[in-house]
Amino acid sequence: MKHINIVIENIHILFSKLKFLSTHTDPKWYPARQSLQLDPKGKCLRDEDILQTLPVGTTASFYFSDLGPQVTWGTVFLTECAGPLIIYLMFYFRLPFIYSPKYDFTSSKHWVVHLACMCHSFHYIKRILETLFVHRISHGTMPLRNIFKNCGYYWCSAAWMAYYINHPLYTPPSYGQQQVNTALYIFLFCQLGNFSIHVALRNLKAQGAKVKKIPYPTKNPFTWIFALVSCPNYTYELGSWIGFSVMTQCVPVAFFTAVGFIQMTVWARGKHRSYLKEFRDYPTLRSSILPFIL
Repeated sequence: MKHINIVIENIHILFSKLKFLSTHTDPKWYPARQSLQLDPKGKCLRDEDILQTLPVGTTASFYFSDLGPQVTWGTVFLTECAGPLIIYLMFYFRLPFIYSPKYDFTSSKHWVVHLACMCHSFHYIKRILETLFVHRISHGTMPLRNIFKNCGYYWCSAAWMAYYINHPLYTPPSYGQQQVNTALYIFLFCQLGNFSIHVALRNLKAQGAKVKKIPYPTKNPFTWIFALVSCPNYTYELGSWIGFSVMTQCVPVAFFTAVGFIQMTVWARGKHRSYLKEFRDYPTLRSSILPFIL
């Protein structure tokens, strides 16, 4: 971490401009790789922050640190989603070297196995399309090392689930078609709800805008849950995986759902705290991810 002293002549200077100027000193430090802080252990300053709004005098001391090689969030999301989609299909079509040779390129006799493949593929194709055409990501990049961690988790989880669901010895759910149908309705309902929330969040912020707004329910009934939850996209995501778990009655899927719920709860609670801190008029009735519970 480097210490930088700056004499303030223009109090309206943006930190994005400071990053741009430092890039000329050493091209290796491109803006996305730089972090500027007022304190060595303080919060990173945002590109849109203005010196006028910070507690500094005529001379400002900043601490510069290298965030390491960066990769765009869009690239991360696409890689995360493409991997599970392809890996699951490899198990579904029972490519060689996965199961016993006598099962190579065979098809399961159970309808729920084919339905599970369609649902799993639909989920990740939906996520890919949302990444390309719906999401407006505020943070442009993330450390390159994170792509290996994230992809390792999603890819390995997809392989673990697919191995058991598509296994030749797989048995259908205990309550048969009724259980499968109920789970399918839950899955599709929550997938549509998740998509509706993503569209609502996209419409909340114009392209390139940095100003945050409070999300409220719209005319779309799937967004009415905003009245009770700060992050309903995670609520619907959880519901989708619960439906998939019930449909397949598979332990690896249930484990993936439980771990995902823990992680999404962490994200949702952080977002909820951010809303409460940023907006004084934020609705107090809302919970982070589960209405009235969490």
